[in-house]
Amino acid sequence: MTTVKKALTGLLLIMIAAQFYRPAQNSNPSDMPNHISKVVVIPAKVAGILKKACYDCHSNNTKYPWYAQIQPVNWYINKHIEAAKAQLNFGNFKEYTTRKKMSKLRAIENSLEDGTMPITSYTLIHKGAILSEDEKQLVIAWIAALREGLEKNQF
Repeated sequence: MTTVKKALTGLLLIMIAAQFYRPAQNSNPSDMPNHISKVVVIPAKVAGILKKACYDCHSNNTKYPWYAQIQPVNWYINKHIEAAKAQLNFGNFKEYTTRKKMSKLRAIENSLEDGTMPITSYTLIHKGAILSEDEKQLVIAWIAALREGLEKNQF
């Protein structure tokens, strides 16, 4: 066997072995007592937008595509979700302090305004997550109302 064949065979064996290592997935379909919907009213249209564009990465319940079952794709996706949830987790929103809620809401608003969310690597595959200008403005208006309510300690 040539060195190239040995290397390719070794790489193939490593890839096959990697398929047997399955880290826990970010999936918890049970009742979510700390979800943002338990803290504030989310209009149906806004809830639909958040579900299609945000929740896969920023909640405790990701809907994984078929290709997420293949390693190392699964590792990449899970690392991305961990990083996203560290920034904002709609599933734990109730646990945030008022100050942190305000900060997270401002960050969502800024991300929508500057177009950094949802991220391009997500929308390349999930075309339905691409938000129209009207959808962005609807979420931004909802956030503005939430922030005003938080400032008045209504939540």
